[in-house]
Amino acid sequence: MPANRKTGRRERRAFSSEFKAEAVRMLRERRSTGATVAQIARELDVRPEQLRVWARERNVETGTSAIVGETLEQENRRLRRENEVLRQEQAFAKKVAVYFAKESR
Repeated sequence: MPANRKTGRRERRAFSSEFKAEAVRMLRERRSTGATVAQIARELDVRPEQLRVWARERNVETGTSAIVGETLEQENRRLRRENEVLRQEQAFAKKVAVYFAKESR
C-alpha cells in the first residue's frame, strides 16, 4: 500500500463483503488450529482489530453469540460469570429500592 508522504499514513481501503466473509472463515479455521488473530491479520494485510470487528458483525448476522476462537466451554464459563454479576447487581438494586422506600416515609 502506498503511504501518504506527508503523514506516513495509508489511504483508507474498502473491502468487499466477499473478502470479509472469506477473512472471517479463514479466521475461524485457523484459530481452531492455534493461529493467533495477529498472525492471520498480517497474512491478510489488515489490522487484527478490524478482523475481530468483521467476525463480530458476522456473528450478529448469523445469530451466533460466541466470541471468535471461544470454545463452547469457554463461552459457557463466560456466560455463567456474566449471569452471576447481573444477579448481584439486581440484588443490590432491590436493596437500594427498599432503603429509599423506607427513607421516604
